[in-house]
Amino acid sequence: MHVLIAVDSFKGSLSSQKAGEAITLGIQRVFPKASTEIISMADGGEGTVEAIVYATKGEILKAKVTSPLGEPLDAILGKLPDGTVVLEMASASGLPLVPPEKRNPLLTSTRGTGELIRAALDLNPKEILIGIGGSATNDGGAGMAQALGARLLDREGRELMPGGGALEHLEKIDITGLDSRLQTTKITVMCDVDNPLCGPRGASAIYGPQKGADPEMVQYLDQNLARFSQIVLKDLGMDLKDVPGAGAAGGLGMGLLAFTGAKLKTGIEAVLDTVDFDNKLQVADLVITGEGRIDGQSIYGKVPMGVAKRAHRSGKPTLAIVGSIGAGSEELYNHGLSSIIAIVNGPMSLEQSMEKAFELTADATERGFRILQIPLRFD
Repeated sequence: MHVLIAVDSFKGSLSSQKAGEAITLGIQRVFPKASTEIISMADGGEGTVEAIVYATKGEILKAKVTSPLGEPLDAILGKLPDGTVVLEMASASGLPLVPPEKRNPLLTSTRGTGELIRAALDLNPKEILIGIGGSATNDGGAGMAQALGARLLDREGRELMPGGGALEHLEKIDITGLDSRLQTTKITVMCDVDNPLCGPRGASAIYGPQKGADPEMVQYLDQNLARFSQIVLKDLGMDLKDVPGAGAAGGLGMGLLAFTGAKLKTGIEAVLDTVDFDNKLQVADLVITGEGRIDGQSIYGKVPMGVAKRAHRSGKPTLAIVGSIGAGSEELYNHGLSSIIAIVNGPMSLEQSMEKAFELTADATERGFRILQIPLRFD
């Protein structure tokens, strides 16, 4: 038996690699001669660089960038063996970089993400992959564009200050100084949401509150992003307001489309392609996937959904080992997932389950594989 293991991290307890090692231990308790291959997984958010670099045997590099609040910060990017460079905006402009009491999307900026892209361009990449999950910002990628050489000007011809609040004063976009290397570099954005830029499902309304926006601020930010999109249409000739994914990461999706010529792609699909998942799938008898919590939202571009769909197309059964099971998870059975097993084996707190996650994951996998030993006879 050869088992392909492709699980997301269990946030706060197990990395993708460690979860895979626990699953391998559980399998080999039942089938000692079974072989396994672990492919580190992510969907474009925090941990994407490490997962892809680990899976492809690449190299982690560091770059000095500006934090969402304007402070110096060390961010990471990955250089892969084939010349691709992968980065995640969470490393430069992510929500965990801003203390809860300082979260204010009127002020936070994506400048650091632009600086990280510039560092990637310095490596002469074949392609740049950018994961945009987990942002602290709502500036539409304005700071990112400024870091790459674009000028965002008010009616007096002055450069805009950082943050989503400053977009109220935007009058003109000047891209004559935009980094010319963007024109000759393929950029793929790993995005796991399809939100438009503005409106009830837009960046501000859906994600603004977790970044510190109250209802009044949400409305103001939404109006500012709408203004940004109008100036992009006027000065750059691109109508991006309603493009699915434009609202990802506080509107960074739109900014990347407008200023870098990027293409948006579902995060898990980009990761699976990068780690050569389909070829590795062909020699597998069984696939194991999983994440910290599986529920109805998992069908929208999360790791188990992406893995199960591809495995199903190849006729491979797929089992999910997960931290917990939420409402709507059964919908994944209609997309190729064969079964779901939660690691919790009795009453315990979330803290207890996270502390014992490795042992619990190995035990849950063992239970699942012992079922395979049951001889089935039908009359």
